[in-house]
Amino acid sequence: MYLEQLSLTDFRSYEQVDLSLSPGITVLVGSNGLGKTNLVEAVGYLSTLGSHRASTDVPLLRFGTDRAMIRARIVRGEAQVTLEVEINAGRANRARINRANPVRARDILGICRSVLFAPEDLALVKGDPGNRRRFLDDLLVTLLPRHAGTRADYDRVLKQRNALLKSARAQHFSRAGVSEGHLATLDVWDQHLAAAAAALLAARLDLVARLQPHLAAAYEQLTDGTKLLRAIYRPTMAADGAPGDGADDGGGPGAAADLAGLPVGDLAQAYLRALGESRRRELERGMTLVGPHRDELDLLLGSAPARGYASHGESWSVALALRLASYEILREDDPIAANEPILILDDVFAELDAKRRTKLAAMVSGAEQVLVTAAVAADIPAELSGAQIQVIPGGVVTGGDQAAAEG
Repeated sequence: MYLEQLSLTDFRSYEQVDLSLSPGITVLVGSNGLGKTNLVEAVGYLSTLGSHRASTDVPLLRFGTDRAMIRARIVRGEAQVTLEVEINAGRANRARINRANPVRARDILGICRSVLFAPEDLALVKGDPGNRRRFLDDLLVTLLPRHAGTRADYDRVLKQRNALLKSARAQHFSRAGVSEGHLATLDVWDQHLAAAAAALLAARLDLVARLQPHLAAAYEQLTDGTKLLRAIYRPTMAADGAPGDGADDGGGPGAAADLAGLPVGDLAQAYLRALGESRRRELERGMTLVGPHRDELDLLLGSAPARGYASHGESWSVALALRLASYEILREDDPIAANEPILILDDVFAELDAKRRTKLAAMVSGAEQVLVTAAVAADIPAELSGAQIQVIPGGVVTGGDQAAAEG
């Protein structure tokens, strides 16, 4: 799979920009602040309907506008697909496939598969658990688009249940106390939350199991191989439904292994038991304390957690390994060469020493399409020499255009 054409209208810094691309390696070069990352961010958005730099869509709209457009032509073997995504301020986004009638934006998920590594990915190692949960869920959606609905269902139910708990907490501190009506309604929302949580947890546990061998292999190739990188999912409950108290006190390292063997229906029952045991604390705090929204993905280098113990160089390698493992999972899921995901390396090489640059270049040079951004072309290893596009204020200049202009 490769991106042949990208067109942006009122996206980030661009009023209008059109970019033609080819299979193989393309390097986008330009000074910082000119919009290199904006271009690859748009490609990533087509894969996940989210930005790796912003938690909402509003910053993606060029300042002073209320709509942005991303148009792309994707080539998969002999087939071509044209995608359009309209990002709107204050209303639902829309999409088109091959210029047909508008559809829900999430209906395009799975058509353009990409894996993007950026400096922000250091937060996967050094940041709070929410960054790692989002990493898992974004990969889930790219791998199996139906999980966009799984995640949306869970978020919706969680929001409703938290609102009820907050209201019940206010009553708890009044003279009246928590009403029977609140408790009965909470029982209903417990059922909904347990079902949604079980579906999301089962998907995450399966994904982490698939991720592990690729993660260890990628880290070994990037480094001297003296430390093993492992990912351990830590849920907020044990298999018997015993609750923890958030990501810092979950079911323990062994809980995920026990839970992984359970059917979704059994997971839902375990959640119901955990919610029942946590109800008093939840009413006191006015929030849901059990569920995938509080789980953790522990990253261990040897026997020590990467967060807090890994050096800066090791943290970069761990973050890179997570993305490279994601790429391998997507390749493994669809082994047809024409369906390989697009690999994006945004401003990566400036932060790596010469040895890691060479190792990373060797690992990715065989991908069908690699998009690389750099402020200085000299930062790119020789193994990744390819087409070069110069990013200038408000637009781009391809190699042919630049030669013509100079002539």
